[in-house]
Amino acid sequence: MRSPQPRISLTQTQRLALNASLQASIAVLRTDAAGLTRFLEEQAAENPNLRLEPPPAPGLQDWLPRWSAVFGAAGMGDAADFAGGAAPSLIAHVLSAVERLALSPHENRISMALVEALEPSGWLGVPLAVIAREVKASLPEVEAVLTKLQCIDPAGLFARTLAECLRLQAAEMGVLDAAMRAILDHLDHLDHLDLLASGNLTRLARACALTEAEVLVRFRLIRSMNPKPGSEFSSVSAAAVREPDLVVKADGGGWTIALNRSALPTLRVEKAGDGAGLAAAKAVERMVDARNTTLLLVGREILQRQQEAVRQGPQALAPMSMADLAEALGFHESTISRVVAGASLDTPRGTWWLRQMFSAALGGNGQPVVSAAALRHRLARLIAAENPGKPLSDAALAQALPEETGVNIARRTVAKYREDQGIPPAHRRKRRPALPRLGQKGRAKG
Repeated sequence: MRSPQPRISLTQTQRLALNASLQASIAVLRTDAAGLTRFLEEQAAENPNLRLEPPPAPGLQDWLPRWSAVFGAAGMGDAADFAGGAAPSLIAHVLSAVERLALSPHENRISMALVEALEPSGWLGVPLAVIAREVKASLPEVEAVLTKLQCIDPAGLFARTLAECLRLQAAEMGVLDAAMRAILDHLDHLDHLDLLASGNLTRLARACALTEAEVLVRFRLIRSMNPKPGSEFSSVSAAAVREPDLVVKADGGGWTIALNRSALPTLRVEKAGDGAGLAAAKAVERMVDARNTTLLLVGREILQRQQEAVRQGPQALAPMSMADLAEALGFHESTISRVVAGASLDTPRGTWWLRQMFSAALGGNGQPVVSAAALRHRLARLIAAENPGKPLSDAALAQALPEETGVNIARRTVAKYREDQGIPPAHRRKRRPALPRLGQKGRAKG
């Protein structure tokens, strides 16, 4: 028998090799404003043909949309924020933080009363004197526990006023100097709040015994803060975003969307220098322009499809897939995925992650069609409205949701949605009944 002879054969394979330029383009496409700024700073440090200029300073009345309801309600926030209890995910976060404080039994009773008084905005909705009477404690004892709870992240939780909310954030940012204190101390006066909202620095500076330049610097710091830190616990909210990538503002009966130019430095290409450096600088410029153009196109399409969500909140999010958006815009689905990866959108209802606005459709076959995101939000609202002494089980929630949405879902799906939002099961949500809520004029709610 003859031994097998070695054979030589040729095969053809295809492989996509990403060159450095394409890899950089993909990286830039999926980078948020802060990441893009770091990338440009690195490129400018290596390439003398690139020059960066600071972002254009916001105008005196150029407040981010998240502030519109705050100023419109004299610093008390959107009325919708005070229409019920805080989000269960916010309560779960706060209770977990309270456990780590190792409070005494008496302090713990006070802390639970303070937690029950939290509003969806993250502010306290009940005066400390009422809480002190409820738990049979002195006012100084309640104030001492409140000071401990105000150290819980995000900064601004458990504030009693807009000024206190901003003061806590300024302290966390390390910018609570004498001038900032003077401005925030005056914000409890309605006329001074109006001065800040309108950008009337002359009168505000005079009232605070500061120069206009000192007020202007603090104005820009205050603008970056979040007047409603509790809103970060919405299922679509972007936590701790100082400068969003896109801004949505009301325009008559509709909405407009634009790039947040205050979030990015201005990129200049210097023509002098070696050819290789100039070519690389122009390549970076093209990548940034492509990223900004694509982000704005995607943002406009999302806004077109989610106008009701911007108007009403996450409970009105419509079903939307990246594939649908890609087809409408003529992009590949991977492009949509990359551009929304870390991008955020500032709206009058807070700052949202773009990626969280995509959600599958549920229902059909005789049932209403809703998005999974809207269903999760409505589930959270049901839990927020439950009797804390008798919280609803997952099975009870599965029975209640069809009355709220018209869509039937299984108990295990309810459990999954609840866990996705960081909401504990019923036995861990059981608490004593909540204190009476106070309205904006000091009257008890309900």
